[in-house]
Amino acid sequence: MKKDWNRRKSAAVLFSACAFVLCAVTAAGLLLSDYAMETDFTQKNLSPSLSHLFGTDWMGRDMLARTLTGLSLSIRIGLLTALVSCVLALLLGTAAATLGRRVDACISWCVDLFLGIPHILLVMLLSLAFGKGLAGVVAGVSLSHWPALARVVRAEVFQLRQAPYLLAAEKLGVSRFAVARRHLLPHLLAQFLTGLILQFPHAILHEASITFLGFGLSPEQPAVGIILSESMRYLTTGKWWLALFPGLSLVLVVLLFARMGERLRQMGNPASVHQ
Repeated sequence: MKKDWNRRKSAAVLFSACAFVLCAVTAAGLLLSDYAMETDFTQKNLSPSLSHLFGTDWMGRDMLARTLTGLSLSIRIGLLTALVSCVLALLLGTAAATLGRRVDACISWCVDLFLGIPHILLVMLLSLAFGKGLAGVVAGVSLSHWPALARVVRAEVFQLRQAPYLLAAEKLGVSRFAVARRHLLPHLLAQFLTGLILQFPHAILHEASITFLGFGLSPEQPAVGIILSESMRYLTTGKWWLALFPGLSLVLVVLLFARMGERLRQMGNPASVHQ
């Protein structure tokens, strides 16, 4: 028992540490947003040093400030898009399993359709359909990440509906909406939270990808994808720091989110504690 408790405590500590680091990055990016836009042509193209830990770019802008600002923007976009995507998955997955065969067939067809299109292509098409920019990025990522979680929710609801107390509630004439609100949604909370955390890295990577390809945010916004895209033309001149540090920082943020999802799933699943 003590060993199991120590594993739970370790998972909670690691989850809290990852969350703290990500919150600190988000706050630092917000505080440095104005400084990240400041130019100083007397300090341009400086390699990493104590005064500029990530160096400066071709306009003398501090790359550490730009990287933190870009990561902060990516984290906020990832939070919004993952939340919208998970809410859609929860509603559609529950509806597919509770509103009859026709609704289930329609939603399942939509899931197959979305999963049948290459993911990055789907995100780009949705982004273009909603006018690119911030709204296009949010819509593209949000509306393309719900199908996989919707399938999980649908399967979970089908399993829960076989529980004796739910069968008794249906026999007693309790409405489907009341059954879903009182009995199904509380059981789905763990899957929802885990899916929410696990959606973060996908959302951040796809936001950076379409921004890198020019289908996302406007060039004046210091997003990580824009930073990496602009730095490509300077790599051949030996300015490696323009892409290395932002790229590594993006990978670190994605890994932290992935680790948070694993720890949250471990804390929420009692069986995993005994492994």
